[in-house]
Order: sequence, then structure tokens, then C-alpha cells
Amino acid sequence: MVFRLKSLVRFIHSRISVTTRKVSTTCGEQGKVIPPISARFTVEQALSQWAERFQVAEVPEPQLSSQYIISHVLGHKTLNHLERRGLTQVLSHAHVERIWRLCNKRLTRMPVQYVIEEWDFRDITLKMKPPVFIPRPETEELVSLVLADLEVLAASRDMDTVRFLEVGCGSGAISLSLLHSLKQIRGVALDQSAQAVALTRENAQSLGLLDRLKVSQVDVFKDADWLVETCSPVEVLVSNPPYLFTEDLDSLEPEVRRFEDRAALDGGKQGHCVIDQILALAPRLLTEKGRVYLEVDPRHPDIIQTRLKERVLGLEYVKTHYDFTNRARFCILQSRSRGTG
Repeated sequence: MVFRLKSLVRFIHSRISVTTRKVSTTCGEQGKVIPPISARFTVEQALSQWAERFQVAEVPEPQLSSQYIISHVLGHKTLNHLERRGLTQVLSHAHVERIWRLCNKRLTRMPVQYVIEEWDFRDITLKMKPPVFIPRPETEELVSLVLADLEVLAASRDMDTVRFLEVGCGSGAISLSLLHSLKQIRGVALDQSAQAVALTRENAQSLGLLDRLKVSQVDVFKDADWLVETCSPVEVLVSNPPYLFTEDLDSLEPEVRRFEDRAALDGGKQGHCVIDQILALAPRLLTEKGRVYLEVDPRHPDIIQTRLKERVLGLEYVKTHYDFTNRARFCILQSRSRGTG
């Protein structure tokens, strides 16, 4: 029988409550937790011990952290894939060593995505490497917005000629999800970080999508003219740019502040430095019916609309979309020549 999450948690707690053998640990260098040499651990005991250890250390989502790491070591996405008998199995020494090594990384507040070196985004699995920006759940909604419009476009034209441009590709989540969903389109993915560009290429290769994606290291400020000459025209310009206010960076969780690329987070004093540059370049990059899709701070939609009124950018504002937390998170704009009806 495959577990549902709630029944799984109840089962683990019930098993632990009747377990008489106490599992002990010792501390190694720099406070790392190491298993006793002679100890034998079941899956449920390891889950419980590390969830408790994470909780004591004030690591966010202690139970989920323990579950993700141990599932990964056992070759599963989540514990929902384990059968009931799997929780009582005794872990091999190699499994114990790897679990303890990875969980010790999590104790340093390293994000789970970096610890297990992969993460699911929509219907694809991406390799993750620090300090490349980790895709968030909200960004899956951004991809859905783009796909919805492209599917409408597909009804009226040959999709073989449709191209998109992503600015700030990170791990490649947006571009690769679009390519995976629409088998005919092609794209260009850009990032100022060499590490991000390398990871996007690696993910594209592993997913069999590199033949439809051009990946380049580009600075949208320094390389603006090259970008326009090389990448235009495109039907879609999509970006989850750095949009945090500089003053907010120091208040971020250690997982973000200490491990992720600051350049992928810091949007400048008011968070829209890169956004402004994208909007300035958009009219030169888009086709006549081209659109811009942005993920932004909830304070930005009003700012963007005001700027469009103040400046002649060749764009018009289409709509603000809200994310699953009901925050104004996504902006859609289009070439001014395109009707809004």
C-alpha cells in the first residue's frame, strides 16, 4: 500500500512510540552529528531522529527536510512512494552514512534543493547546484500564463516559427518547462551568471531539449545592443528577474541569504532595476504581437503602470495576475501596436 502523507506521519509516530531501543548520536567536528559505529537504524528511526534534530536546530520544515533527504537517499521522490514495510527496513551502513552526511548539510541551513542536488518544477526534474537561483512554486504559475497564451496562438499559426526569450534563466526552469510542454517552439535563455548558464545547458541536455534552446551568458545592461541584434524578434519575452528591494535582503532566511546568488535576488533600491531594463529593450525585441511576462514584487505592478504612462516605451499594460497566496505577482505587457481587446 502506498502512503498518503497524513497516514504516513501517523504510522511513523505510532511505530516510534512502541520502539524501546533508543537511538543515540554523537557529535563530531563543528557540531556535526555522526551515527554510532555499531548502530542499526530503520527508516522510521532515521526520519524521527533527523526531524527532531532539525526542529531543535530551528531548521524550517524539519519533518519535510528529513523526509526529502532520506527519500532521496533511498531512491524515491517522497516517502509516499515507500510501501509500509519499507519504513521498518534496516538501513545499510552506506545509506546511514549518506543520510547523515546530507542531513548535516541541511543543519547548516543549506536548502534541501542543494542538499539533494535536484528539484521538480512542473513536470520536469532539474539538477540544482549552489549558488544558482532555486525556482519557486510561484514561477510555475508564470509558465502557465505563458503557455495559455501560446496555446491560443497555436490555433492561428505555425508554432515551428515561434520563439521566446528568457532573461535570467537560472537553472533553466522556465525555458525548459516551455520547451517540454510545446514540442515545436524554440527559445533563447540568457543569464549574467556563468554558473547559471552552465546549469541550464546541463539540464537542457539531460532533458533532451538542448537542440531547441540557445543558452548564452549575457548582461542585459552591458550587452543590450548585442542582445537585440542576436535575439530579436521573439513572440514572448519572459523573466523572473531580480526583484527584491536591496533593503530587504538582510532579512531573508539563511537558506536564501547565505546560499543563493545575491545577483539573482537584488533588484536594486526599489527592486525594479533589471525590470526597467527589460521593459526598455522589449519593444526592440518583440514581434508585432509580442508579449512580456514578468514575475515581480507585489509593489511593482502599480510602479510599472505609472512608468508606462510617464515614458514612451512602445508597450502597453495588459493585466496583473495574482499568485496562489493572492499577491500581485505577475505582469503581462504587449507591443503597443497590438490591440487589447
